[in-house]
Amino acid sequence: MNLKSVIAVFVSCVMFISCDDTTDSLGIDMMPPTDLVTKHFATYGVTTESYPVGDSVLARSSMSYLGRFTDPETGTIVKSDFLAQFYCNEGFAFPSTVIDDKITKTELRLYIDDFIGDSLASFKLSVYPLTKVMDAEDDYYTNINPALYCDLEEEPIAVKWFTIADNTISDEDRWSSNYYNNINIPLPESIGQAIYDEYRKNPDVFSNTETWINSGLPCSKGFYFKIESGDGAMAYIDIARFNLYFRYHDEDYKKDTLGVCQFASTEEVVQATRFENLNLDVLLDDKEATYLKSPAGIFTLVTLPTDEINFNDTINSARLVFTRYNDKVESKFKLGIPQKVLLVRLDDYINGYFEKYSLADNKTSYLTSFDSSTNTYEFSNISLLLTQCLQEKKNGTATENWNKALLIPVEATYESGSTSSLVKLSHDFSMGSAKLVGGANDKVTLEVIYSNFNEK
Repeated sequence: MNLKSVIAVFVSCVMFISCDDTTDSLGIDMMPPTDLVTKHFATYGVTTESYPVGDSVLARSSMSYLGRFTDPETGTIVKSDFLAQFYCNEGFAFPSTVIDDKITKTELRLYIDDFIGDSLASFKLSVYPLTKVMDAEDDYYTNINPALYCDLEEEPIAVKWFTIADNTISDEDRWSSNYYNNINIPLPESIGQAIYDEYRKNPDVFSNTETWINSGLPCSKGFYFKIESGDGAMAYIDIARFNLYFRYHDEDYKKDTLGVCQFASTEEVVQATRFENLNLDVLLDDKEATYLKSPAGIFTLVTLPTDEINFNDTINSARLVFTRYNDKVESKFKLGIPQKVLLVRLDDYINGYFEKYSLADNKTSYLTSFDSSTNTYEFSNISLLLTQCLQEKKNGTATENWNKALLIPVEATYESGSTSSLVKLSHDFSMGSAKLVGGANDKVTLEVIYSNFNEK
């Protein structure tokens, strides 16, 4: 074999190694028999620390959250309420045969997709109409100030005491396949009547969502759902509906019947959840571990040991694993474990990673899932990230955060029918917590496999 052939074999070997996500027998079977290549294995300590979010992350989610919950493991508290606009379907119309032109009932319904905590925990909820339009083109964050969008000095238009398990219905209805758990909030009939009367005078107001929201009609701008008191549960609100009921004459069936017109909170309009985290200092002061705490609580900051890594050799693989501590407190109401986490450069996050709808590219950002069998989050190969950091330092473009990255709980959305085509990343707003090995006293390990030419 001539030298050109040997080099060709070596190049194909390196290409194979670089694309392989595993390190068990990396490249062993493809090393040239002439031993022109040597593989080295080295480990480095990675410094980590808990990174407080300050309750402020991008509130871009199709789910809203309502409640207050104390974590039995850590004693930390999350309180959440939300603001929502309501969508008006194109072609919205009341029947022409509404009896007596009268709205018989006006209500809000908050449909609960899931919850954490005690379904019998009692909460007091106040509802305020928004007085300022929330621009759908703006970004909203989880520390949003509701007072900017409604008058909290005024009396709320509705007050509701509720539990997640609705005890006002029978067990037979509750477990029926047709029942969707919800919080029913009666509103004054006068609100619905004013909307109906305007429709009769000016139906163009209801031609689309924009004209509806900007109409100036009662509650057309949306609502703020404020938790006043209670603790012990957090409801995940899948959809909210603003319902106007009436009776009308059905021409097809030649009889009077009940009708309803609905406005719904959807992804086409603004839904902004406000989170407040309490007692996080207990976790931030723990220097013997780091934490992931969602929603909008704590990330883990990672400092990569780029100054120690040998970039003169080819880096075939760089494996980084975060190990989770098991919970110490047994409780049927304990928080879940974040199931997906993103490793992304700190500067990229600060400069609008989520605002720009960025996706994990396996170069400067990486996505992985929690492995319950090993109790870990594993990033099998971040070699391209390490190389990018070095290049920036060499060419003088490195910032003060050049070797820092964040570990962030996220929700990943994939193309329908696919488990690999990622289409959206957003912050994980579910109630989750993980205590990770790391901190000041116990570094995380980075495992690097190199290869180089032997000089002969």
